[in-house]
Amino acid sequence: MRSRLLASSLFSALALFAACGDDPATPPTPGKASLRVVHASPDAPAVDVYAVGVATPLISNLAYGQASPYIEVDEGTYDLQVKPAGQPTAAPVYDTGNLTLAADDKITAIAAGFLTSTADADKFRVLPLAEGFTAPGSGKAAVRIVHASADAPTVGVDVGDDNPAAPEVAALARFADTGAAGIALPSGQALQVGIDAGGARVTAFTTPALPDGADLFVIATGRLGDLPREATGFGLLAVGPSGVVGLIKQNPTVYALHASPDAPAVDIRAGATGPVLLGNVAFGDLGAVQVPPGDYDLAFYAAGAAPGTPAATAPVTGLTAGERYLAIATGFLSPATGEAPFQLLAFQDEFTTDAMPRLRAIHASPDAPAVDIGVANGNVLAQALITNIAFKAATPGEGLVVPAAPSIRVGVAATGTTATAATFNISTASKPRAFVVAAGALSPASGEEGFRLLQIDTSASPWALTELLPNAN
Repeated sequence: MRSRLLASSLFSALALFAACGDDPATPPTPGKASLRVVHASPDAPAVDVYAVGVATPLISNLAYGQASPYIEVDEGTYDLQVKPAGQPTAAPVYDTGNLTLAADDKITAIAAGFLTSTADADKFRVLPLAEGFTAPGSGKAAVRIVHASADAPTVGVDVGDDNPAAPEVAALARFADTGAAGIALPSGQALQVGIDAGGARVTAFTTPALPDGADLFVIATGRLGDLPREATGFGLLAVGPSGVVGLIKQNPTVYALHASPDAPAVDIRAGATGPVLLGNVAFGDLGAVQVPPGDYDLAFYAAGAAPGTPAATAPVTGLTAGERYLAIATGFLSPATGEAPFQLLAFQDEFTTDAMPRLRAIHASPDAPAVDIGVANGNVLAQALITNIAFKAATPGEGLVVPAAPSIRVGVAATGTTATAATFNISTASKPRAFVVAAGALSPASGEEGFRLLQIDTSASPWALTELLPNAN
């Protein structure tokens, strides 16, 4: 799963953070004030920033996720206006009112909130933050955390991602920050950062190594309700003295589905003796775990068993920040001759995010032949929508567009035939983006789970599973 891309992305991020520490901004001119703007409003277009009474913009064509260079101005009082880029005669979308800048002031102004909202709680605004970083000391970096995500609640920031009940920053309100001096954090190492709300984990991040002695703004931005992989998804925008360092995306999330017909409930560990990632997962259960980017060897134990020799192991490689994955445990734990052994199938969430219902079929029934799937008329496959999908295979990642309907009769038939092995009623009325997993044994032995469909809707978090048993006729 794109391990080369992951390595390249991490290398680039590390290089950017290193550059931040090695290439500080040009020192300001004594007696002048310095001002820059960071665009952190996910629904606002590129903007120009004007000073009232001056025809030429101070800052031009600043897009979401960008920071302007510092500009030097004389001390005084300024009324700044934000306008859509390239539209000098347009009405301003925001006016700061009088902003007084003294000699040697250094201001980072953050555009935040939703441009399309009129609600006081989340509407567009500019946060003028006077800089005053304190030297963090050897082996540290000074980090000023700003909460600029307009749909996120008051959050805790748990450095180390180890104690959501007692985070280092206990309650950072929307549009607030941790103070001009910055927080001293360890440099030279990647950090795990948990974001909590009400003592419960919301999400987590892995930062690249912070440069020693660096001064950084880390701005929580984007929409918590958007997908982590989207450009406007909730993320951490790191801004150093010379500008934007990079956008840190959320740690990948793995949804694990137990679909092995003969395996008992299992605990899933990170390595043979590693911590339990998911516990007591039974057939048909879907569990979720968020982990740092990287490669993992998952070990499967009977639920409650002490670590030692696992019943089975399976690799999951190339997990990338901002992405979500479905990992399916399938195959037979005790296979008969010719049967598929226990194994893990992994699929990335790649659904197109339009307003249409989309389904992605995955064949995870280890004793079923290649099948055709489509609309059934009674027990006859009347219209094949998916053909010749074999065990371990899946349809394309963007998902197949289907009608929005309270119930669609879907048939599964051996490839090239029309007599269905089973039919199911699937609802798409809620316009899901859903994996539809063929699971269980088509010809189950005693004690084995029988054939069924498991529909996993990814259009909301956490993902939701619906078990679909075959129709009686």
